[in-house]
Amino acid sequence: MTDTLIDTNVAIFIARAGTEEVEFTEPQQAVADAGATVDVVGAETGEVRTVNNDLDEGGTYEVERTFSEVSAADYDALLIPGGAVGADRLRADSDAVQLLRNVFDAGKPIGVICHGPWTLVEADVVEGRTLTSYPSLRTDIRNAGGEWVDEEVVVDEGLVTSRNPDDLPAFCDKVVEEFEEGRHERN
Repeated sequence: MTDTLIDTNVAIFIARAGTEEVEFTEPQQAVADAGATVDVVGAETGEVRTVNNDLDEGGTYEVERTFSEVSAADYDALLIPGGAVGADRLRADSDAVQLLRNVFDAGKPIGVICHGPWTLVEADVVEGRTLTSYPSLRTDIRNAGGEWVDEEVVVDEGLVTSRNPDDLPAFCDKVVEEFEEGRHERN
């Protein structure tokens, strides 16, 4: 464990069902190992089951706080895992989208992987940004005014994006680095 993120509060989103387990657990562990305090935030408190490969049941995790009871001021950074079903549920949750938008507007770093960038599209923060995602989101990102690239990890002014679970080592390393840097001025 390092202490690069001591005194850093991070929110990690989770959907009621459909969040990809490894994309939730590995980034959460990476920032916790770096010293961050991590809150699991969802639509309602209680246990939530994740998935593996979008089909098989994964483990269960406790939602500690709801989107509606927290604010961007509570956190220094945000993590949004993927999973097609989970990401679709998150982008349909107006409280989740508003919280993401507020964190983004505050210049705080955000890490998003796989299908998670759907929430970025919904929050209207993609225009003029370069990012990556699961390849099937390419058109959505381009239609929202972003530049989609097929790279392991992409950083654009504190916004860290990655494609899939295979990219988790690079994604986690870059997330910790960007979270340590803190706020970014965004154009």
